[in-house]
Amino acid sequence: MASSLLHSLCLVSFVLVTVVVGTASAAAYAPPGFRASAWELAHATFYGDSGGSANMGAACGYGNMISNGYGTNTAALSSVKFSNGYGCGQCFQLQCTNSPLCNRGAMVTITGTNLCPPNWAQDSNNGGWCNPPRTHFDMAQPAFTKIAQYKAGIVPVLFRRVACVRSGGIRFQFQGNGYWLLVYVMNVGGSGDVASMWVKGTKTNWISMSHNWGASYQAFATLGGQALSFKITSYTSHETIIAYNVAPANWQVGMTYGASVNFR
Repeated sequence: MASSLLHSLCLVSFVLVTVVVGTASAAAYAPPGFRASAWELAHATFYGDSGGSANMGAACGYGNMISNGYGTNTAALSSVKFSNGYGCGQCFQLQCTNSPLCNRGAMVTITGTNLCPPNWAQDSNNGGWCNPPRTHFDMAQPAFTKIAQYKAGIVPVLFRRVACVRSGGIRFQFQGNGYWLLVYVMNVGGSGDVASMWVKGTKTNWISMSHNWGASYQAFATLGGQALSFKITSYTSHETIIAYNVAPANWQVGMTYGASVNFR
């Protein structure tokens, strides 16, 4: 396995774009698409069954991966990539390498949807695959078997960050109550991740939301009976976009509301 990593420098120029959600528009400084990173070395294992049912829910809070658009090309990330939940939604391209059990030439793009926690009872090179500072991908079985044979168990991989290609706009799933709004942010394109978020009701100014866990953000405020807008900043690209009037005034917890804007 190679002892050094390839590094590249990406110069990103910023352009002014206008995004439109509902009947309102907002200006945002946006990079011309997320740039893929350099290839690096890591390892991958798999968990769950061949149908991917064991991969539902998970630490990022995306719930049903199939109905929410993530499918079975998903993985639990070791803590150095999970980044206390800020790695949720990031996309990685993986290919098996340096193993006779690789599916030659095969690559798969996965989304980080779960945490692979450390196992300090095991040596980092013998069972404690997700122990820091290791970068490790514990993949859904259907994703793993696209790049390696099932019997491999663990394989070295080349990986790189890539843009998340999503259909439609960012989606917001509401939980909480009349005094506490908890929002799971899903279907994020571009860098795939969220650093910070604000909510605005028709009767309020912008209210900063705190990071709860995974891909969820919360606001302790009375927002019932108001149409809600959201402002979101990407964790990786630092781009900020505004989605106006995402949820109507009669919004309800348990519902998912979609914007018509997304990161690129």
